[in-house]
Amino acid sequence: MARADNQYVCQSCGSVHAKWAGRCDDCGSWNTLIEEVASAPVGTAAKSKKAGRRGRLELVTLDGDGGELPRHQSRIAEFDRVCGGGIVPGSALLVGGDPGIGKSTLLLQAVANLANNDVSTIYVSGEEAVDQVRRRARRLGLADAPVALAAETNLENILDGLKSEKPQIAVIDSIQTLWTDQLAAAPGTVAQVRACAQELVRFAKKSGCAIVLVGHVTKDGQIAGPRVVEHMVDGVLYFEGERSHQFRILRAVKNRFGPTDEIGVFEMGEAGLQEVENPSALFLNDRGNQTPGAAVFAGMEGTRPVLTEIQALVAASPLGTPRRTVVGWDSGRLSMVLAVLEARCGLSFGGRDVYLNVAGGLKIGEPAADVAVAAAIISSALNAPLPVDAVVFGEMSLSGDIRAVGRSEARLKEAAKLGFLQALAPLSASEGNPPVSVRGLGGVADLVATISAWQLED
Repeated sequence: MARADNQYVCQSCGSVHAKWAGRCDDCGSWNTLIEEVASAPVGTAAKSKKAGRRGRLELVTLDGDGGELPRHQSRIAEFDRVCGGGIVPGSALLVGGDPGIGKSTLLLQAVANLANNDVSTIYVSGEEAVDQVRRRARRLGLADAPVALAAETNLENILDGLKSEKPQIAVIDSIQTLWTDQLAAAPGTVAQVRACAQELVRFAKKSGCAIVLVGHVTKDGQIAGPRVVEHMVDGVLYFEGERSHQFRILRAVKNRFGPTDEIGVFEMGEAGLQEVENPSALFLNDRGNQTPGAAVFAGMEGTRPVLTEIQALVAASPLGTPRRTVVGWDSGRLSMVLAVLEARCGLSFGGRDVYLNVAGGLKIGEPAADVAVAAAIISSALNAPLPVDAVVFGEMSLSGDIRAVGRSEARLKEAAKLGFLQALAPLSASEGNPPVSVRGLGGVADLVATISAWQLED
């Protein structure tokens, strides 16, 4: 029988190395190589044994029965929205987020609502004792919910319990604390996380029990462990937010049963997480009067239009290399916008610091925010405030043209619903009968001219 050699596995990317090194050659992380016992090679006897169990591959056609997927609804509208309408039986979800952001609180509220709706649920905690979870449930007013609770980290014991109880939904908090006695590696290592996740996902597919896994995140905001875990599961949800702010955002980055990039907004309070039905009003709640450097961006988060304020400050820099500080947006895209404004509009930012912030801690990734960012920067540079009843959106090209973006009608309807009367948008948004007055922009020069005209009117 062949001998099983030890190997060194990077805990950040999962790459395997023959010997230890201080730095991973694949991802560049330092001090992440951990020694693990490699699986022994499969011998001839094992191969022949497996060969005897081989079955014939069954092929089917694409025109089979495929009705609407059944779903378990938690009656938390924001959570169900991100999941695509509810949790699908037999699916596997992975929920990640920073420590203390509220992952356990949200899932405890969800399973309590499901249990009160006659859905059998089990909550397995590997990080907290049973009494700690009970105290949280009492604080949230969920102590009477018929949720089966356990504190366990051994995978075999958890699977035995799930097979005997046959729940419809099981929450495992968290996947990094589990371990299987089939491996000699420590809990939280790449091998243990991969093996435990694989067994739980296989159990979900065979039994029809929906499994929700909680995952830790690294300092870069990625879920800790091998990326193969994210490929195994049916959905990956990130719970985002700043602990200094009262609201949290649940974002779907992968969903086999619903749209991706969908968000749910929650507000953290003494009674737990409360869903926010109108996030646009929340993000614009503290918005004051006309202020230079502030622009309201009409964006899309999944299928939902969300309005948020983008703030910019352009100030003289005492440094040889001016600062470019960005919060909530891509710093590389800010450099592109500044370059276009300098090359196409004659504005100079060489001796000025530029600070950009998305109000409320929201993170924006769509290109439609280009024009809103440019409007905020121009407003601050010219000391010309934008009207309080105006929203801005559009994508900017390197030639200075402003291109059309998707779902313009939904963006304008959301703006009209919140009392906005006008919009700076691409020319295509002014076609038809928009719900607000649209000033069509063909290029960034039109944007600068419009803001300058508003300044003269004031």
